[in-house]
Amino acid sequence: MLDRTSGLILLLAALAALLGGGLAQYRHHRATASVPVAAPAVSAMVGKPLPALTLADLDGRMHALTAYRGRRLLINFWASWCGPCLQEMPALDEAQRKFADNGVIVLGIAMDQPDHVRAFLARQPVSYPILLGNLETPSTSLQLGDEAEILPFSVLIGADGHIIATHAGILSPQLLTQWLAPQQGAP
Repeated sequence: MLDRTSGLILLLAALAALLGGGLAQYRHHRATASVPVAAPAVSAMVGKPLPALTLADLDGRMHALTAYRGRRLLINFWASWCGPCLQEMPALDEAQRKFADNGVIVLGIAMDQPDHVRAFLARQPVSYPILLGNLETPSTSLQLGDEAEILPFSVLIGADGHIIATHAGILSPQLLTQWLAPQQGAP
């Protein structure tokens, strides 16, 4: 049996190990949470028509994604707890204002709980529509090519309703412009 001093030392050592491991995990999570994820190879969804999905807005009204056909559509999957997503939102908001006259729509799909989305948007409103994604399998982002289900994830849809490109991670200003600027003969 351990004497009282040895038991106390063992208990303190175990506690220090637990706290140290938790601190290391927290630091790792914080360090990796703000690192943009590299874009994957071309998604299997590129070239396919946008799936017929209907999603609710924050007021519970249903919106069919096919209603956006005829316009270039940038769908951005995000969540209120996703640091890179929140970092990207001001650029998406600016892109919506900049390219709206060219028939472009930025559409945010929150992969999050409605109350969290409402609270975030009350503090940081955006000028583009926000819908709520389905979190259950298969999630809405998975249905649009986010095979790793990482956020942020963006999908570019042509005016013809076909998926042009996908991107995992933060969209750079250059890529946003490339995707949304008017292009002759582009769908």
